[in-house]
Amino acid sequence: MNEQRKEHVECAVPHGQPTGRLSAEELSGLEQSDIACVNCLDDNDFDDADFDDRTSLRMGPQHPATHGVLRVDLELEGETIVHCDPQVGYLHRGFEKLAEKFTYAQALTLTDRLDYIAAMSNNTGYCLAVEKLLGIEAPPRARYIRTIACEMSRISSHLLWLATHALDIGAMTVFLYCFREREMLLNLFEDLCGARLTLTYPRIGGVRQDVSGRFMSGLQDFVNIFPGRIVEYETLLDTNRIWLKRTVGVGKVSADEALSLGLTGACLRGSGVDYDVRRHAPYDAYALLDFAVPLGADGDIYARYRCRMEELRQSTRILQQCIDALPPGPTLAEDAPDLLMPRSRWHGTPETTLYGGGLRAVMRDRNIYMAGDVFVSTEAPKGELGFYFISNGSSRPYRMHVRAPSFIHIGALASIARGGLIADLIANIGSLDVVLGESDR
Repeated sequence: MNEQRKEHVECAVPHGQPTGRLSAEELSGLEQSDIACVNCLDDNDFDDADFDDRTSLRMGPQHPATHGVLRVDLELEGETIVHCDPQVGYLHRGFEKLAEKFTYAQALTLTDRLDYIAAMSNNTGYCLAVEKLLGIEAPPRARYIRTIACEMSRISSHLLWLATHALDIGAMTVFLYCFREREMLLNLFEDLCGARLTLTYPRIGGVRQDVSGRFMSGLQDFVNIFPGRIVEYETLLDTNRIWLKRTVGVGKVSADEALSLGLTGACLRGSGVDYDVRRHAPYDAYALLDFAVPLGADGDIYARYRCRMEELRQSTRILQQCIDALPPGPTLAEDAPDLLMPRSRWHGTPETTLYGGGLRAVMRDRNIYMAGDVFVSTEAPKGELGFYFISNGSSRPYRMHVRAPSFIHIGALASIARGGLIADLIANIGSLDVVLGESDR
């Protein structure tokens, strides 16, 4: 240490510090007045032409608060964001191209891996699009069961959003409370179809199997207790001054801006725009149900939070109506793709000799789908989820495109974050409720 200090020249000012990395030999030609530490300088000693106040910062893709492998390139002036450039693609799996190699029934399993937090909503949207292409309709009981599955997925997704969003801002208790109720839903999913995350329960023309009495009893128990649990979440957050300072007036988006950015779901309704696919273009059993569409007014993080909290209540209300009105009957349409071939012709026949090559060859070669294109959208937990197919009449999609709400919302982050603080970027990402599985596809 002593030898190191001898190699540096000390500042002439009484509080002097070592001048830094310059050695005594390098400073031998300088006047004493030219030698000073940073503490000796004031603002007048800096020339704006020589120093740039802007800083470039790359956040992610490993950052846990980006809710996936999202990278955000930032340009800062102090702690204020001047420019925000989200970068996606780290999780790209080629889902849309991969679907062209599968039959419509086989590609259904891929939709679980889009928004894997709400797999039932993805399955249902996909099945509705293929059903439109086939010109078939699921029976009433199947439509009610799919509505139940979608609303369970909505609650499960919103609980995970609330847990992680609150944790990002600093509320740990809410995280634990939300996972308590989400575990109940995952147990119900397991009872319904044997899986907890990637479910593949809906089918083209209905659902895989009927619901059991144990499932319906467990669902009723959840509906009975969940409204009180929502009150617990709100008690922890609604009047918490830290939560309010981090959300009220932050990340504001006007109604016109939200529409121009293509926002949907709670991100759009939080800005006061009344648009919900379940209400404006009903599918499954939603046209027969009574529910409200929560709206915000300020378009900030707090407004988006309040919209999703009210959606939890409305989803519980929908579940109760479906339990009370669940009609009897079949759960799969008679003209669903799996039933198009007469069973009497192949029942008990070895697959290798059937139709000169097996059932798989028949389903692959038989052109049962209409040629043309079709687009169907549904109200997924994160926003409007759309499936677009171009069909050439075969059993495989010629082209497929997914309108993923997370992809749109990540693009909107560049506009929402501009002018805010870097600390608020975490809150803004959380309020948009994105998942990179459906963004990158």
